[in-house]
Amino acid sequence: MPVKSFRPYTPSRRTLQVSDFSDITKTSPEKKLSRGLRKHGGRNNTGMVMVRHHGGGHRRSYREIDFRREKFGVPARVAAIEYDPNRNARIALLFYADGEKRYIPAPLGLGVGANVMSGPKAEVRLGNALPLVNIPEGSFVHAIEMVPGKGAQFVRAAGTQAQLMAKEGDYALLKMPSGELRKVLKNCLATIGQVGNIEHNTISLGKAGRKRHIGVRPTVRGAAMNATDHPLGGGRGHSKGNNVPRSPWNQPSKGFKTRTKKKIWSWMIVQDRRKATTGA
Repeated sequence: MPVKSFRPYTPSRRTLQVSDFSDITKTSPEKKLSRGLRKHGGRNNTGMVMVRHHGGGHRRSYREIDFRREKFGVPARVAAIEYDPNRNARIALLFYADGEKRYIPAPLGLGVGANVMSGPKAEVRLGNALPLVNIPEGSFVHAIEMVPGKGAQFVRAAGTQAQLMAKEGDYALLKMPSGELRKVLKNCLATIGQVGNIEHNTISLGKAGRKRHIGVRPTVRGAAMNATDHPLGGGRGHSKGNNVPRSPWNQPSKGFKTRTKKKIWSWMIVQDRRKATTGA
């Protein structure tokens, strides 16, 4: 997916970088696999803002993605590569041999006409989903399950991939994109390859209007507010006072650990991403 830039005939065009969408082969989604997506502006059922800076943006339809890949042994053909406004990765439209159609995240290098399959008997090939126990060590995978049968929860963003490092007992050891070493049950499904659209992180929005177009509202600095509105507000000039960076609800934003040590999944993290070393 090449990224294209523009001649700077306006200030915003100078830094604007967008995808050229040359990898897209179909512009409209499948009607049976899409539905309307209602915007809530970050508000809950009582109308209170629970997530700030959400609201507005272009209307979207939601594409139903098959993260479970439970159609074991049924071959499928890639019919199209499509754009999905709800995620940064591209999606692939599959036509199964039994006539069913489904979407999956499009791996890097998977083109129209390719054949994919899922299940324990599937080949170790790009786009195929297999249990980790059937995947050779050293392979790169994405769309990994955390609980068998629940559907992929790990490594779904554009350009990400995890490496299968080892298999020990009932667990497989994975090196995540963050550098974290983590245990996952060997019966969990994973898809061979790397998620496509790897140049997504080089895109530059260029202007505030594109930020509003994707549904992100402005962010006001706490130091620019009054003392009654934010812990960092008030003062004369650019005064920071005797404060550390914190949220409007007085929770420190740097160094304050928010993860509960008693969480059930904590023991599955073999090496924390913050302590990862090069070449680990």
